[in-house]
Order: sequence, then structure tokens, then C-alpha cells
Amino acid sequence: MSTKIYLALFALAVSAFAIGTTEFVIIGLLQTVAADLGITITKAGTLVSGYAAAIAIGTPIVAALTGRLPKKGYLLFLMALFTAGNVLSAVAGSYSLLMFSRVVTAVAHGIFFAVAATVAADMVPEGKKGSAISIMFTGLTVATILGVPFGTYIGQQFNWRLSFAAVAILGLIGLLVIIFAVNKVSRDNASPTIRDVGRLAGNPRILLALLMTVAGFGGTFALFTYLSPILEEISGFSSDSISLLLLVYGIAVAAGNLAGGKLANGNPVKALRYVFLFQTAALLLQIWLLPGRHLSILSIILLGLFAFMMSAGVQAYVLMLAEKLVPSAKSVASALNISAFNIGIAAGSALGGYTVDYMSYLDTAWIGAIMTAAAMALALINYRLDRRQRLFD
Repeated sequence: MSTKIYLALFALAVSAFAIGTTEFVIIGLLQTVAADLGITITKAGTLVSGYAAAIAIGTPIVAALTGRLPKKGYLLFLMALFTAGNVLSAVAGSYSLLMFSRVVTAVAHGIFFAVAATVAADMVPEGKKGSAISIMFTGLTVATILGVPFGTYIGQQFNWRLSFAAVAILGLIGLLVIIFAVNKVSRDNASPTIRDVGRLAGNPRILLALLMTVAGFGGTFALFTYLSPILEEISGFSSDSISLLLLVYGIAVAAGNLAGGKLANGNPVKALRYVFLFQTAALLLQIWLLPGRHLSILSIILLGLFAFMMSAGVQAYVLMLAEKLVPSAKSVASALNISAFNIGIAAGSALGGYTVDYMSYLDTAWIGAIMTAAAMALALINYRLDRRQRLFD
């Protein structure tokens, strides 16, 4: 890939960094937000699942309605909307207004990733699409290294509202970087429609791929949504240590994401079989590792390493399937997979909340493992169907 392409991918990654920070920073601030707004911690947890649900519902519909818009201008508008949503979060005085601001931000988030993924993939040759998408998603993983821990630190030491104000500034920076680094992108030849959403969702092969994404991400977030209280109440760390522990987690996430991008350059679903297997094993190990103060450091590294390793692979796989099966709706396929990511996040965090209410924090580990085991089974089915139908080499 040329230097020019790398700069453009870096610009998309900067915006992804801001977006990733605002989605996940709330996880480290659940107790703080709950105490300030006078709500339970599980109700505060709905700020995670509600955000994800808004992305899941809004992304494919809006993508279908706006698919003919110039991509660079659209990306800029989305970053402006994202910035405004975070400003509103920073000044929200009630749970309802904070949830509304999260929904506004979530819609901008989902469409941005759907458009940015197709832009990144179209910049490079066929054999480099996985790496291009993973570079763009690296902004999301770097957010877990720097953005989330730093935002958590600001929220815990000063005020959680300042965390969202800082993210708004990051969004503005992302907007400016796109202006200068991303060239004008050609519009799609065919305009996607709402019917394309139905065609894709009704295609059994596309549906199997999307369900794989849902199960894989759901497994991660059943536990990750409540990682902060788990580290405090189960592992015995102080609240002041959480931001540092999230930094360790984020470094592992970045390493896993880059490795996943390399694996996705070939046959993504072939590699995903093993990714989901190791993710399942890592989640089950948390039952024994998290209660030990020192072993919990190892548990955080294992969780992070496999948490987002699937990201580039599932995104590249859905795009590849759409190109073969419903070529006119590639951009909508990208949007549907972003929805699948967030249906998984919403489902996983909701199941995690139910588990915390009626069982225990550690039970979120085996609940998540069941979901990732289902993702592994779906990866096996998809791989065998690909070979039977001879879709890919």
C-alpha cells in the first residue's frame, strides 16, 4: 500500500479512535454515573446496551437511505453529528437526556463505521482488504488502550461529564484530519435501497455470517460490560487502579486486532474458527483467574487479546459474501455487519446485566463462553458451505 493510502487509513483510524472512546468509556464510569444520576448500576448498564441497540437498528436503514451521498462529505457530517452528541452527553442532567444523547451519537457511530469500512476496503487490492479494514479498526482498539483509560481517569478523578467533553474534542480532531487526509471518494454506481436490506437479511448465507458476528461480540460484552466492578469487587483492586488495568487490556486488544487483520487477508472464516475457539477458552478461564489478584492481570491480557481479534475478519467476510451473492448492496452489507456487532454488544451486555442481577459477576464468563462457542460453530458451518458452493479459493 502507498503512503497516500496509509495516510487516508490513518485519518479514518483517528475518527474511529474518538468513536471507540465514547462507546466504551461509559463502562469504566458505570458506578460514577449511576451515583450522580441516582440510578442502579444495571440501569446505568443500559447506556451501553441502549447505545448498541441504536446502532443496530439505525445503521442499515440510514445507510440504505443515504447510500448515494458523496462519501467524504458524508463522513464529515457524521463526525460533526458525533461531536454534537457528545457535547449533549456532557451537559445531560438526567438519565433520559443522557440516553437520548447516546442514541444520537450511536447513529453517527454506526453509519461512520459502515461507510469507512467500504472506503478502506476499496482503497486497496483484493488481497489487502483485511489489513486495510484492520488499520481503520485500529483506531477503535487504540481507543481501548488510551481513550478509555484516560477518559475513565478523568471521570473518576474529576467529573464524568468532562470525559464526554474530551471525546467531543477528539471528534472535532477526527473531522479535521479527514478533511486534509482523505481524498474525494466516488459515489456508488447503484443506489442502495431499503429492499437491499431485506435481500441481504433474507439471504441464508449472509444471515449465517451476521449471526456469527452477533454471537462473537456478544460473548465478549457479557463480561466486559461489567469488567470495572468485577475488578473492584472480585479481584480486589481499588477504583484508582481501573484506568491502568484498562490500559493493559487495551494494549492486548490492539495486538489481537492487528493479528486478526493479517489472518483476514486470506480466507477470513477459515481463521475465525480458531479465533472463536481461543476466545471461548479465554472466557472460561476467567472463572478461575479473576478471583486471584495477580492472576487477574493474566486474565485481562487474555480477554483483550481475543476480544476484537474477530473484527476485521467478520467485516471482510461479510463484504466478500455480499460481493459474490448480492453485489449491488455491498455498502448495505457493511452497515448490516456493524449492526450485527452492536446487536451482539446489546445482547451480551443485557445478558451480563441479567446474570449480575440473578447470579454473580463471575457467571458472566461462562455465559459469554456459550455465545462465542456458538460463533465458532457458525464459523465452521460457513466455512463448509463456502467449500461446498466454491465461493472462494
